[in-house]
Amino acid sequence: MNAFERNLSRRTWVLAAGGMMMAGALPVRAQAPAGAPIRVGGTLPLTGPLASVGAIHKLAGEVFVDGINKRGGLLGRKLEWVLLDDQSQPANARTLYERLVTAEKVDLLMGPYGTSAIIAAMGVAQRFGKLFIQSSLGNPSLAPYELQFPALPLGADPRIADTEVVLDAYASLPSPPKTIAFVTSKFPSALDLAKGGQEVAEKRGLKKLMSLEYEFGTRDFGGIAARIKDANPDLLWSGAIGMEAVQLLDAMKRIGYLPTRHFHLFPAPGPTAAHPNANGLTSLTWFEDHEPFTSNAGAGEFVAAYTQRAREAGLPYPVAEYQAASEFAAWQILEAAAKGAGRIDDKAMAAWLKANKVQTVLGTRAFDGKFNSGAADTKLKQVQGGKWVTVWPAKFRPPAATFLAS
Repeated sequence: MNAFERNLSRRTWVLAAGGMMMAGALPVRAQAPAGAPIRVGGTLPLTGPLASVGAIHKLAGEVFVDGINKRGGLLGRKLEWVLLDDQSQPANARTLYERLVTAEKVDLLMGPYGTSAIIAAMGVAQRFGKLFIQSSLGNPSLAPYELQFPALPLGADPRIADTEVVLDAYASLPSPPKTIAFVTSKFPSALDLAKGGQEVAEKRGLKKLMSLEYEFGTRDFGGIAARIKDANPDLLWSGAIGMEAVQLLDAMKRIGYLPTRHFHLFPAPGPTAAHPNANGLTSLTWFEDHEPFTSNAGAGEFVAAYTQRAREAGLPYPVAEYQAASEFAAWQILEAAAKGAGRIDDKAMAAWLKANKVQTVLGTRAFDGKFNSGAADTKLKQVQGGKWVTVWPAKFRPPAATFLAS
């Protein structure tokens, strides 16, 4: 084994059955799993700029794996997750998925987090004809592979639909925004969504005051914050990824500026909600820890188990939200496909998913339409008192909640 392989081995996590905290959360079958484990391989950004979100996905995946093994496994066999750290680097994801298929000889694949890593890993899955379920691809047009299935209900064209949700919500306020500024990471999905957002804003008659792009992984937002302050838009549309939202909020706070209204695309949930200048900030969502989401399939058990494990791990926001739910839903989809096909067979499982609907914590998922995307079902959430609350459409708000005007 060479030094590179030894280094990869040290970053390998094998997540199998463990009864540390699931006994009171999920029902237990008396019969233990039998036969060789079903090994599912994947990567997550456990280090690097996306690590704060990678930790959420890791915990959610562990909750699912532990839970299904407590219930007797998948098709009567224990489920085992072989998880590697891609260090937030797409090139690493490509190399590691190659290793998972050829050296680790896993039975199935689970996608990584983040558009760039997903596309890199998907290329490997396509080359080997593997089923590829993923939780967080923000640009479905980059995924024409017929055996890939998205957990998030983004629809086929989120670059338009997502911003329509955002602007519909703000248009419902007594004083809707008339000017808008776009500041976005060059992360592939964020960049595409920002361009779509500008198209939607122009059609709606909002005056664009600025459009600025920065390199993914930027940490110094001082100059960007100053330009936003100079523009002073009614609504800031920020294509922030992970900790970028917090870093931008810090930079604006240092110069004594806070946008009247601000939207951030895919921020790290906990650090963003906890920021002193975050109250009223909005973002996209597909699941939050309140009704009606907690009535979705498996949501009660998922929320209880995830919350406990997140607290034990010391996560800054030990609350089940859409990042955790999207990972859990991806595993629910994998489970449904295996049971539906009756065997571990990539093509048979994919065929079953194409022909059937799956009940998940994100609601009912169907894989018809372009890119196997199904219908869009995006909502808007807002930081209120240090917690994320869904505010749009209004029917998804928890009781007594309102949409804060600023």
